[in-house]
Amino acid sequence: MTAAMDTRVDLDRLAEVRVLVVGDAMLDAWSWGPPRGLSREGPVPVVRVTEQTEAPGGAANTAAAIAALGARAGLVGLVGDDRDGDRLRHILAEHGVDTDGLHTVPGRATLVKRRISSGNHLHLRCDTGDETPPSPTVTGRLAATVASAAATSAAVVACDYAAGLWTPRLIDAVAAAARTAGRPLVVDAHDLSRWARVRPDLVKPNAGETARLLPDGEARARFARDRVGTVLAYRDALLRATGSRAATVTLDRDGVVVLTDQRAPWHLPAAGDAVPDEQTSGAGDTFVAALTAACCAGARLRDAVELAATAAAVAVASSGTSTCTADDLRARLSGVPPVVVEPGQLVELAATHRAAGRRIAFTNGCFDVLHAGHVAYLDAASRLGDVLIVAVNDDAGVRRLKGPDRPLNPLRDRLAVLTALAGIDHVVVFAEDTPADLLRLLRPDVYVKGGDYTEEMLAEAPLVRQLGGEVRIVDYVEDRSTSGLVGRIRRGAVPTG
Repeated sequence: MTAAMDTRVDLDRLAEVRVLVVGDAMLDAWSWGPPRGLSREGPVPVVRVTEQTEAPGGAANTAAAIAALGARAGLVGLVGDDRDGDRLRHILAEHGVDTDGLHTVPGRATLVKRRISSGNHLHLRCDTGDETPPSPTVTGRLAATVASAAATSAAVVACDYAAGLWTPRLIDAVAAAARTAGRPLVVDAHDLSRWARVRPDLVKPNAGETARLLPDGEARARFARDRVGTVLAYRDALLRATGSRAATVTLDRDGVVVLTDQRAPWHLPAAGDAVPDEQTSGAGDTFVAALTAACCAGARLRDAVELAATAAAVAVASSGTSTCTADDLRARLSGVPPVVVEPGQLVELAATHRAAGRRIAFTNGCFDVLHAGHVAYLDAASRLGDVLIVAVNDDAGVRRLKGPDRPLNPLRDRLAVLTALAGIDHVVVFAEDTPADLLRLLRPDVYVKGGDYTEEMLAEAPLVRQLGGEVRIVDYVEDRSTSGLVGRIRRGAVPTG
């Protein structure tokens, strides 16, 4: 992928696009923490949970991914009248998704996928929620909502995760609404054969879904040996099985194969290294979101596929269920890394900077209430290297270090302030009590701390030196600390000087 692609897909035009997403709306919940060995109660791992996150899942994540790219997204689906449904609505609103078409059904349980992970290792996933088909009355309401919203949308995306929503009547109604409005119908479904009769304009099967579409055991055995070659050879059979005019077959480490009924198929190899399956949550949703939005913004299919593959690569670089923003895309296409990075990106990030001859400075802290002491020490740290990377404790980590009444500012607010400072090049969040794991990944040239520390107080100092770096203590600004500031506020006092 090169920066030249940015001239072929005008990202600014995405703001003009509205996409309607219809499908199985879910809440994705993640619990993270370090492993603590096996339980005495049974041969199962114990995880000390230090962080919990919630994100849109399923069709809700596709809608959130569209909104993250700067386009407008509307979502039609079902939730229950429960806490999970309320949380999903709230999170979607934070992402900028129009949820007027999200119907609440009394007595129905919202679909939730709960995962427990240590780093990139997934220990367990628990699925809850109501997967019974909606009643004819509810199906009729959904169909009417889609018919109304399709007319004001550039495309209709159907997300079918085989979670009970998609009755034959609803499939026919959504396809009819798209046709009546003259909008393309894009389908992302676990079982695309159910959609063949309505003849979608574009489908997006993954590797497992493609294998089920192949005509016989011989074809599936060949697919197991050579996925790209098999898809290319069985183009006509796959398009017949889906009833579609075009298919973008996503094959993870083998890239994407594009099939159409008009032109020769082509293959886009995957860029970069393959990532673990545990890290791919949301990648397919991001791919179909970016693909659809780019096509609606006037991009050619080939260019839209390249953009979608880039967006999916950004999503899988993040932990949990993730999306990709337009700024993320611009950064990836320009070769400039984003400001907020994931721990898993540090090795590649360090290699990129070192290849350019840059010296890497690293520091860490809570940065709960940014004050003059922070600003002075971060400025000094930035002068000790060409690149400054700041590691920030997550909210649970701040509570362990500072007490139950901290942080005063949640992680999102702390990141917003830090990323606005000109001297900071990258920010990374960590859940552990020390940044030792980050230091091993990054191997900084210099580890910087403020003058309220001595080297003897830093448990990480020997590790830094072992990794070939140096430890530097910069000047301390007297009477400037968050704890002191909080104390003065509580006493009704003001700082001096």
